[in-house]
Amino acid sequence: MTIAGLQRMTLLDFPGKVACTVFLAGCNLRCPFCHNRELVLPEERGALAPLTREALLDFLRRRQGMLDGVCVTGGEPLLSNEVFGLLREIKALGYAVKLDTNGGFPARLRRAVEEGLADFVAMDVKNAPARYAETAGIAGLSLAPFQESIDYLMGGAVPFEFRTTVVRELHREEDLIALARWISGPEAWFLQSFQDSPGVLHSGLHPWAEHELRAALDRLRPFVPKVALRGV
Repeated sequence: MTIAGLQRMTLLDFPGKVACTVFLAGCNLRCPFCHNRELVLPEERGALAPLTREALLDFLRRRQGMLDGVCVTGGEPLLSNEVFGLLREIKALGYAVKLDTNGGFPARLRRAVEEGLADFVAMDVKNAPARYAETAGIAGLSLAPFQESIDYLMGGAVPFEFRTTVVRELHREEDLIALARWISGPEAWFLQSFQDSPGVLHSGLHPWAEHELRAALDRLRPFVPKVALRGV
């Protein structure tokens, strides 16, 4: 497990908390729109300036009383069982933990929640089932683990949100409707528009316009009443 980076404070990433964000390297997916190529691609890791575990924990000790929570993200933080030791150490310092995941490791997600190591979960739901493999960048990808993670979160074991990055080349309105039907009923689903950057895995991708996203909300709300936009 490589601690690839640290955002020292965020008011946006953890609902209701003043938090920091810890980035772990490595991912099981290769989403074309991912903007963290240095976290995802092993050949890009040379661009990282990793933190030692002790350096991170020392930072968290010094921020006790100033920060409320820690967002643990990636990459995919549940890629390795090593994450559980880190989560235990963060929790031992009194911090709430928000775990970002793509849902590809449902057993580890369940373990994190049931061991009290995750207070809030944000799961990326990539696209309609028919286009999931394409959007995740993995040919022949099985939907089974993602379905299991969705079902687990929908069971109410932990506060959570779903989120989808909307890309013109990957998402049509009918795809979002099919996705809404699939995840029907969550307390929170956020659409965020793709933003191009030098770190994106694949070039040539484009966002939806804000007015297009807002127009889509009306067609999605019959299935997910609390769908909303983020970052637009």
